[in-house]
Amino acid sequence: MTDHDRELGAIVTRLAHENGAIERAHGHLKAAIADALLLRGARDFPGLAAYRGFVDEVVGRHNARVAPRSAIERASLQDLPPRRTADHEEAVVTVTSSSGFLLRKVFYSVPSRLIGHRLRVRLFDDRLEVFLGGTFRFALPRGRSRPDGRHGHVIDYRHVIRALRRKPMALLGLVCRDSLFPRPAYARAFEALRAALPDRLACRITVELLSLVHHATIFEMNVESYRRRAAVDRKRGPGRPPTRATINASA
Repeated sequence: MTDHDRELGAIVTRLAHENGAIERAHGHLKAAIADALLLRGARDFPGLAAYRGFVDEVVGRHNARVAPRSAIERASLQDLPPRRTADHEEAVVTVTSSSGFLLRKVFYSVPSRLIGHRLRVRLFDDRLEVFLGGTFRFALPRGRSRPDGRHGHVIDYRHVIRALRRKPMALLGLVCRDSLFPRPAYARAFEALRAALPDRLACRITVELLSLVHHATIFEMNVESYRRRAAVDRKRGPGRPPTRATINASA
């Protein structure tokens, strides 16, 4: 706020009108989204991107009605600050022997090589960015705790597949088993196997299936990497080092 020559202040308790303009607009927007969902006939969306597009459409219709007044005010606004303000929170976590960490009542799995390390995590609305020291390592989708207060789980089966292959029966008692499967079809397949086979055999088959998918993914990544390197070699010609333009063109 100092970039705009303004001072921060707190509203006075029991004086709702001091924040009424903002809260009233927020309430109208929530009501408009609720009405749009009723007209849509369903609250389910294929993914987060689809829901965001739906909300953007509702907000766009609302903003279009006040566009003339906004244009008048925009002419008097000052320039934005030279730097974008931080839109995330930071936390430091320690990876436990379970190959994961707990943050905001959500357990996140990470590669087992990070067990014992302290990680710096940036929390965004939809994702976590994980750093080891000052080096960015990977991003994770942000999870939420359950409505009843129990912990949520964001599990990547690739992080725990080696441990599961050593103890396949651990799959049966996993609290986060539904989060472990990459798609709902795997959960349905596991339940079908349990109905037809002993639990021990059903767990072993399911774990081996996940392992097979994991290795197939690695194989596909290696093939794609080889193709990119081969494309770079063809474009640069024999005996010439690759240039940045050649590498970008092959991507």
